[in-house]
Amino acid sequence: MIALIMAGGSGTRFWPASRASEPKQFLQISARRSMLQLTVDRLLPLIPIEDIYIVTAASQVSLVQQHLPNLALENIIIEPFGMNTAPCIALSAEFLKQRYSEDNTMIVLPADHVIRDPNAFHQALKKADAAAKNESLITFGIVPDYPATGYGYIEAGAMMEAGLLSVTRFKEKPDRETAEGFLKQGNFYWNSGMFCWSISAIDKAFKSYLPEVAQLCQQISKRWRQDSYTCDISDLYQNMPRIPIDIGIMEKAESRYVIPVDLGWSDVGSWKALADISPTDAQGNYSAHEYLTLNAHGNFIHSKKFTALIGVQDLCVVETPDAILVCHKDNSEDVKQVVDHLKQASRGDLL
Repeated sequence: MIALIMAGGSGTRFWPASRASEPKQFLQISARRSMLQLTVDRLLPLIPIEDIYIVTAASQVSLVQQHLPNLALENIIIEPFGMNTAPCIALSAEFLKQRYSEDNTMIVLPADHVIRDPNAFHQALKKADAAAKNESLITFGIVPDYPATGYGYIEAGAMMEAGLLSVTRFKEKPDRETAEGFLKQGNFYWNSGMFCWSISAIDKAFKSYLPEVAQLCQQISKRWRQDSYTCDISDLYQNMPRIPIDIGIMEKAESRYVIPVDLGWSDVGSWKALADISPTDAQGNYSAHEYLTLNAHGNFIHSKKFTALIGVQDLCVVETPDAILVCHKDNSEDVKQVVDHLKQASRGDLL
């Protein structure tokens, strides 16, 4: 297996901790190692470092090298700039075609997820590796434990074999009532954004469903061969459609399957999501540093300073040297609106 880790995101919903100079995947969000380092750590028992690749924006290459000093520079695939997951994966597959047989299996993972059961994760990867041998496109569906409205869903159909189901359809983030219906039906899973396929299968899928992307990749490959893998491809890459792999490929593909998994998984997509997986005191409050609460319940504190909370509930309090965020947990997804405001106000010093 080859592992491809997508590590080019900006992590705007983790402002003010996540910044352009150090996005979420490079932060020590849930442990004393960065999320990128933890993602690689989880893979190493199964896949050697020589077969692990990071795809990231050109502006983040030095960060990847700092966090993964044992990773060879040629194992870093460079996007000139972020263009969503379909172009990112297409570019990476084109890169890997030059190094591996097209029968090799690619595991595609985000860099910023939490997985608390690595053994179950490894078993799922082995299952996917075997299933991908027949040119199938495999995704991993998280067994839901509550009616989440912040995740997309995968509706599963017939069982092809034990632990492998056909995909009926992908569903966008639902409202609460719809999500509750999904749980009652029992054949819906959270869309994890993790995938597995052979290099040849994903190559054929791009040629069939996103031919303009495949054509651009062929032009990029030609330039790589003429110059080098680190040459400037921005003039070509800027013509890529900004489209996620789910919409561009998975929703259209025929041979697509889902492996249901229970991994202790979280995409840690917001401060509330991090709060949900953090250990709390008897009143449901969390802080890694000294704090005091008086008649305060269910609060999440991310600060290195002593923090006192009085008479408040379900807040996220996030402090960095130059900014403070206070929001209700249910509004933590709206943090990206703060980032949008700062961009419009040309406050690059806070981005």
